Amino acid sequence: MKNIEIKNSESRFRSKIGKYRVTLNDKCFHCGLCVELCPYGIFERTEGFNFVFTPNSALCEGPDCREGSYYCTTKCPVEAIDIEPDPQWKTLGDFRWTPDLIITTWEQAETGEIPQGNLEYKIGASGGGFDKFDFNIDTSSPAPSGEVDKIKTSICLNRRSEGVSIEIPVPWYGAGMSFGSISLPSMLSRATSAKVWGTFTSTGEGGYPDELNPYSDHVITQIATGLFGVREETIKKARIIEFKYAQGAKPGLGGHLLGDKNTPAVAKIRGAVAWTSLFSPFPFHSVYSVEDHKKHIDWVKTINPEALISVKVSTPSDVDMVAVGSYYAGANIINLDGGYGGTGAAPEIAKKNIAMPIEYAITRVHRFLLEEGVRDKIVLLASGGLRTAYDIAKSIALGADGVIMGTAELVALGCVRCGNCESGRGCPRGIATTDSELKEQIDPSWGAQRIINLYAAWQKQLKLLLYQLGMKDIKELIGRTDLLRSIDEK
Repeated sequence: MKNIEIKNSESRFRSKIGKYRVTLNDKCFHCGLCVELCPYGIFERTEGFNFVFTPNSALCEGPDCREGSYYCTTKCPVEAIDIEPDPQWKTLGDFRWTPDLIITTWEQAETGEIPQGNLEYKIGASGGGFDKFDFNIDTSSPAPSGEVDKIKTSICLNRRSEGVSIEIPVPWYGAGMSFGSISLPSMLSRATSAKVWGTFTSTGEGGYPDELNPYSDHVITQIATGLFGVREETIKKARIIEFKYAQGAKPGLGGHLLGDKNTPAVAKIRGAVAWTSLFSPFPFHSVYSVEDHKKHIDWVKTINPEALISVKVSTPSDVDMVAVGSYYAGANIINLDGGYGGTGAAPEIAKKNIAMPIEYAITRVHRFLLEEGVRDKIVLLASGGLRTAYDIAKSIALGADGVIMGTAELVALGCVRCGNCESGRGCPRGIATTDSELKEQIDPSWGAQRIINLYAAWQKQLKLLLYQLGMKDIKELIGRTDLLRSIDEK
């Protein structure tokens, strides 16, 4: 794999948000002792001036300061330093995407490195799902970088004897996010980073904007139930074609795009009328059996014989039968989409976590495919609310070959999880919007570098974890549930 250039990519917002806010009260006489004491560079004195100020509160580690608990506050001669939780930090995210996870994702997107501070970057606070279990190893011991670098993280996306072989250097690619649900600059950021890393991103069901053509070797085109934007020319140029049968966040419902986001540009690609709400049916009304499913795949393979076929399904109680049916219909990739995922287009009433939790679905399908004797012939990928490198590793340990990441890439672009994706002008940060002004907040080259950096940080964490597990290849982790334990266990 070619070397990936990791460049520092600062936040596009002037003030960083951290867990703590550091201020100097009126007692301060600017002696400068705090500037000398602080190991994190939180305090600063401009050359030529006697005034001390705090430009980098976001770097403060609070009670976990490596020089001792609130070292600067105990040493200040006049007790002029106040440290308190940052009120902005408290407003971020939710139980799954905690403030810590959001801020550490920003940090990884900025630096490309594993977070080193006191914030939790491995799990959220939901009390369930991937937040309920961890790896049963001691991860505190250091590892020699030379040995860690040798560990392999690549996976092959075609395990059948026929068809082209496509290998990606990391065990993930980008989830389907349509033009309409997110802005074009956001799509370009994702596509550029996929090209740099040699992996993929998916168009979602909104069609294939011409601006993605330079990245066509790394763009998956999606065929969903509404057939929005599906054209023979886009099927011909895609190396992977994804049939979207269902989405884990709203099983039993098709896609949604409310009228306010359906601008003339979006409507043109989708072949629809501008400013009208678009709803995909459920299911494909031409598919009611494995035989019908095979006809779908055969249709696409007739247009593009070289393409790999991915099938995206939610996780109903019979998901194991659905998966094996897709294998016999000719699919190369089964995408299990669990109920924790999000959507940038659907109304709030449609966002129901009613699919089988992804951690149950992965294990169930993996074991069933083993029993059927076809597990080594199909690629099993998991999606639906995966957030971190540790979520990726846990999915693989449960039985997946790799994963499909979505929301985490948008968090790298500055998402604060405000939940305003589908309304009116959409995202105030220019990510999940079709508004002509708001979308200008995202510079695609900046956004691409943020996602490139995030991928680099994830890969480093995976390699370190594999080393600690005594493994040399990510494939050795598949199905190793014996390495997992409940976090509640002593």
